[in-house]
Amino acid sequence: MFFSLEEMVKWLGLTIFEMWITLISVLAFTITLVNKFDPDVEVSSNNWWLIFAPLFIGDALNAYFCVILFIRMLMETTLKLCTLKLIWSVMFQTLLFVFKFLLCKKLLGQISLDYSEVFAPVYILLQLIAVRACGACQHN
Repeated sequence: MFFSLEEMVKWLGLTIFEMWITLISVLAFTITLVNKFDPDVEVSSNNWWLIFAPLFIGDALNAYFCVILFIRMLMETTLKLCTLKLIWSVMFQTLLFVFKFLLCKKLLGQISLDYSEVFAPVYILLQLIAVRACGACQHN
């Protein structure tokens, strides 16, 4: 019924540490989002950039970790394996960052894109994960 941790690591191409960083940043984002819409809490700023800040900080930490991981893997394994991991991580992080960036701009009214255009990076990422999951199933 539920996915195992090994399956999540294999299908998403993320390490456990990256998943923890993402979960903590989503938790902090959820708290700031709830505070924005809670009538009992007086928010001094109506800025969406501050609300999305935990997600952007999580992206920055994950990108830093990916660079460290690439350097360590380069010293221990082959160049091909390291490059494939780096390409996947860069695509994953870039697509998520672009989605969050476009969503912030859309919520602030700074761009006139439809929500389907804002969510396009997520759709692309879901397709890439589906392809990766099918490849991981064939290797088992």
